[in-house]
Amino acid sequence: MGEKVVRALLDQHGTTYAEDAGIKLADEPAPLWQLLVLTLLLSARIRSEVAVTTARELFGAGCSTPHGTRATTRHQRVAALGRGGYRRYDERTATQLGELAAVVTDRYGGDLRELHAECDGVRELEKGLQQFTGIGPVGAAIFLREVQGVWPDVAPYVDRLAAKGAERVGLPTAPAELADLVAPPDLPRLVAACVRAARSKEVADAVLCQQ
Repeated sequence: MGEKVVRALLDQHGTTYAEDAGIKLADEPAPLWQLLVLTLLLSARIRSEVAVTTARELFGAGCSTPHGTRATTRHQRVAALGRGGYRRYDERTATQLGELAAVVTDRYGGDLRELHAECDGVRELEKGLQQFTGIGPVGAAIFLREVQGVWPDVAPYVDRLAAKGAERVGLPTAPAELADLVAPPDLPRLVAACVRAARSKEVADAVLCQQ
């Protein structure tokens, strides 16, 4: 049964949020920055679909790198956030994006691999990510769930939300046990699917009904 559940999750819900936002995630400065922007958007109490759409709008407006983001005006960022449907948080988030770009540029030279290098282990990475305005424990978990595919030392990363989803569909909740169910490249996809199952009982029930 476990194999069928995993296959159903991957086939129907196994797209990472980075992929949804058009981010070709790699251990490179631009896509890591884009993931951080998406993380900031997903951290708010707003539907993930809106956050993903808004990330695409921001990248199209010039915010695909920290240097590019600093070159945009606050008005341009507010406009992109509005086009994505992020209106409830547009003013605050536009400011946070500017602050985020400044810190990543000034402290890390625009390259989040520098943050990765200075942190000794996952717990330090969680703390390091929370230095950024607008990113707390939930945001740190979002970033690490997605980045574990290109930062292998982070894997297996399964936070409480992903574990809740795994439990709903009868899969193991321990990170190592869940990771053993898929090839390493598929772990971020499985974790993303488990997050969707945690957020939607309908998703979990539909997967289970196919068994």
